[in-house]
Amino acid sequence: MQRLVVAFLWAAVIAVPLGLASGYSSKIRAVFEPIIEFYRPLPPLAYYTILVLWLGIENKSKIALLFLACFAPIYVSCVSAVIKIKEDYINSAYTVGANKWQIFIYVIFPACLPDMFTGLRTALGVGYTTLVSAEMVAATSGMGWMVLDASRFLRSDIVFLGIIIMGITGILLDKGIQIIEHKVVPWKGRE
Repeated sequence: MQRLVVAFLWAAVIAVPLGLASGYSSKIRAVFEPIIEFYRPLPPLAYYTILVLWLGIENKSKIALLFLACFAPIYVSCVSAVIKIKEDYINSAYTVGANKWQIFIYVIFPACLPDMFTGLRTALGVGYTTLVSAEMVAATSGMGWMVLDASRFLRSDIVFLGIIIMGITGILLDKGIQIIEHKVVPWKGRE
């Protein structure tokens, strides 16, 4: 879980501002979007071998893998959120004398929060499944490793227990993001 939390937080800290800036500026989007669109559809385990070769089998390669898996959904949701903001909202803010910074802080950012949280929830789910898969491929510990190791010895009881624990953990992670979302975005769904 430590690997997932570290990678998820780094991805959120970098992808949210970059995604919002890319949605706001077509020049920034032209620089970053081709790179992200190239690696986004690739299965994370496809480039995991390269990360293991470069960073080793321990935490660094797993955190880098999870970072890349979490980054794209957050970035894409933030870009999409900015692009779909109604032009009337921005023009209304200009009408009352708001500058570009005020429009970004008081109009664009709050309007993007619902979609941003959707991207965060998606990224956390993708990151969690990638973590378990990576543990099955190249690890000596973790839930994925435990399930794979148990399957080698035909221990279906441990395999089922691992699957149940993974499912419950995934539900708890998603509920955690939803609780934060309800506190930060109480207006979601009330348009």
